[in-house]
Amino acid sequence: QAHLEESGGGLVQPGGSLTLSCLASGFIVDDYAWGWFRQAPGEEREGVACIESSGGIIEYANSVKGRFIISRDDFKNTLVLRMDNLKPEDSAMYYCAAGPLCMVIGKPDDDALEARGQGTQVTVSS
Repeated sequence: QAHLEESGGGLVQPGGSLTLSCLASGFIVDDYAWGWFRQAPGEEREGVACIESSGGIIEYANSVKGRFIISRDDFKNTLVLRMDNLKPEDSAMYYCAAGPLCMVIGKPDDDALEARGQGTQVTVSS
């Protein structure tokens, strides 16, 4: 059974950094686009960053470009999101997800996803 597990969330001050990790098990992650979306209370789901299965195409939300870097290691079944210069508006629950294309990672439902994790909380506050 496909399973994703996130780690690395926490509380950080504005301008600080965090690194999120996602470990995949139970499926061949190489075949899927893999990425992160986030959701704050009362807000819609937002796709944050994603890498297509080929690894050649990487997409970022405009709100995080230049601050976040996503990477994947299919040999280690690990996805990493490095987040720098964090802002209070980055506070949200962050979810790791895998699907056929990056375009489904930020959709408002899980219908097209192969798997998604339970989420890790990121709070940016002084």
